[in-house]
Amino acid sequence: MRRSRTEDFREFAAGRTGHLFRSACLLTSGDTHLAEDLVQETLGRMYALWGRVSRIDNPAGYAQAVLVRTFLTHQRRRSATERPLGAVPDSALQSGDDPALRLALLHALGQLAPKDRAVVVLRYWEDRSVEETADAMKVSSAAVRTRSTRALAKVREQLGGNLAEFAAH
Repeated sequence: MRRSRTEDFREFAAGRTGHLFRSACLLTSGDTHLAEDLVQETLGRMYALWGRVSRIDNPAGYAQAVLVRTFLTHQRRRSATERPLGAVPDSALQSGDDPALRLALLHALGQLAPKDRAVVVLRYWEDRSVEETADAMKVSSAAVRTRSTRALAKVREQLGGNLAEFAAH
């Protein structure tokens, strides 16, 4: 018995949502509300294409590329620079988590330009190759290499002397 398009998509979405959300949190520098919105929009766009998904070799990779493009589109909007004020929300820590390191890295990612942040997340969090990152962002491989070099230098600069302190953990 053939499963329906909706059932197939629900299974795909259930399996990918957590991964997409983690990537979106990194892209948004820890803004979980925006990350949820980006994942929801990404899944909505994927559902619209789901009938044609059989022509896509890697639906999970394609969803990741849609997430990055959705993030970059959001960053181009004027309202994307608005940030709510207040304390960092309380969240349950997993064993081995270092809140100071997490906050320092999220802050350093937040200081990067959106495209630089996307390159860092795709290359070093998603562990994608230069070519895969270039395809996802629709830029050249040289642009990815240049952006990743500059972005990592900025992150190192942001962390400054704290880098050795974090490495000791």
